[in-house]
Amino acid sequence: MWTLSGFSDEISPDFTEQCEVVSGLGMKYVEVRSAWDVNILDLSPDQLDTIKKTLSTYGLKVSSIGSPIGKILITEDFAPHLERMKHAAEVAKLLEAPYIRIFSFFMPAGDDPATHRAEVIDRMRALVRVAEDADLILLHENEKEIYGDVPGRCLDLIRSVGSPYLRLAWDPANFVQVGVRPYTDGYAKLRPHVEYVQIKDALLADGTVVPAGQGDGEVAATMRALRHDGFDGFFSLEPHLAAGHATGGFSGPELFTTAWRAFTGLLDIEEIEYS
Repeated sequence: MWTLSGFSDEISPDFTEQCEVVSGLGMKYVEVRSAWDVNILDLSPDQLDTIKKTLSTYGLKVSSIGSPIGKILITEDFAPHLERMKHAAEVAKLLEAPYIRIFSFFMPAGDDPATHRAEVIDRMRALVRVAEDADLILLHENEKEIYGDVPGRCLDLIRSVGSPYLRLAWDPANFVQVGVRPYTDGYAKLRPHVEYVQIKDALLADGTVVPAGQGDGEVAATMRALRHDGFDGFFSLEPHLAAGHATGGFSGPELFTTAWRAFTGLLDIEEIEYS
C-alpha cells in the first residue's frame, strides 16, 4: 500500500483551503512547506498551533516538513542556517513529521561543484547531527544548481555522510531539468538510498513541468521498479503546474487535482494500491 501526500501550499496560501482540497481527494497526509504565504520555518507559534489544530480537524497528518534548509549559496555564512535547521527539527516534532526535506547548497555560477565538495559534506554532516539528536530523517532532494543535482553527486553525499538519518527524496522532474533520464541514469545506483518520492514530471526539451506520466521523467518505469523492489513509503505531489521558483511552486485547486488524477491514474493502470 503506497501512501499519497502532497505539497498542500500548491493549492492555496490559505491553510484551511489546503486541507479541504487534500481531504476532499481522500488523502490522509500533507507535506507542509508554507501557509498564508509564509515559509513553514517562519511561522509564528500561534500560526503553527493553528496548523496543528486544522490538521486535526481534517484528520490529516504530516509526511514531511518541506523546508528550505540547504537552499543558500555554499559561500554564505552557515552558522545562522544551522540554527534554522534546529528550528526545523522543533517544527517537525511539533507537527509529528518523521521527515525534513533539505538541499545541498547552491553552487556559484560557473564553479565546478568539486571545488566546494568538502564544504558541502561538512555542512551536511552538521545538519545530520541535528537530525540524529532529534531522531528525524533528512531527505535530500535533487535540485538543479545545488551540489546534489545529478545521481553521482547524490550518491556521493549519502556515502560520504554515512548516516541512516540522511536519505534521498527522488524528484524525477528536477533530474530531467539537468539533463538526466531519472530511471535510466539514476535508479540502480540510488534506489538503496531512496526513502521518499516526489511526484513531478518534466520535458527534456525545455524543462517544462507537466503532470506525472506526460513528460520524460520515466515515472511509470520507476513506479514499476519500486513496486518490484517492495518500496513502501510516501509519494508526495509537487505539481508546479502554474508556477515554479526557487522557494516553491503553485498549481491552484484545479491543477493540483489534475496532478492527483494523473498520478492515481498511473497507479490504477499498474494496479498499485494506495491510500
